[in-house]
Amino acid sequence: MAIFSVYVVNKAGGLIYQYDNYVPRAEAEKTFSYPLDLVLKIHDEKVVVSFGQRDGIRVGHALLSINGVDVNGKFTADGKEIIEYLKDSTNYPVSIRFGRARLSSNEKLMLASMFHSLFAIGSQLSPEVGSSGIEMLETDMFKLHCFQTLTGIKFIVLADPRQSGIDALLRKIYEIYSDFALKNPFYSLEMPIRSSHIC
Repeated sequence: MAIFSVYVVNKAGGLIYQYDNYVPRAEAEKTFSYPLDLVLKIHDEKVVVSFGQRDGIRVGHALLSINGVDVNGKFTADGKEIIEYLKDSTNYPVSIRFGRARLSSNEKLMLASMFHSLFAIGSQLSPEVGSSGIEMLETDMFKLHCFQTLTGIKFIVLADPRQSGIDALLRKIYEIYSDFALKNPFYSLEMPIRSSHIC
């Protein structure tokens, strides 16, 4: 059981704080000989598996490293295109590590504003008057918990589905936010938080 991520979203939907405590569980490393029996494609500036599943490697997993060296998007550490590198038979045998793609900063900003919009839609469409919006969203991989303050700041925690006590954690994060961000005379409201004390 674990806490995967903590997000703080301002009342306008902007991400003002983010902390990842994510340890990838579904990473698989395998040594391949030529030709590669997986079909790879470039998606969102990352090389991902588009066809062929085996030994823990799934469709949608991103290529994370080649021969123990992390890749940079669709390029190797040397700056070569990964797809071209893997087409060359002289580069084999090659050890490749696959796993879930890590989110970029821009993707995290986009997801925070998207959740803000969904939260607002949920509040407006609820048949109950004065609905508090989305408080918990559950999937088979994680639970998303949300606490909105009276001023509209949202504290979001992504946790293991079996994790308990998240409501108390959200209130504690809010308390720490009040102490270290709001009481700081140099902090401007709605701006990113640069304090390591929050998480």
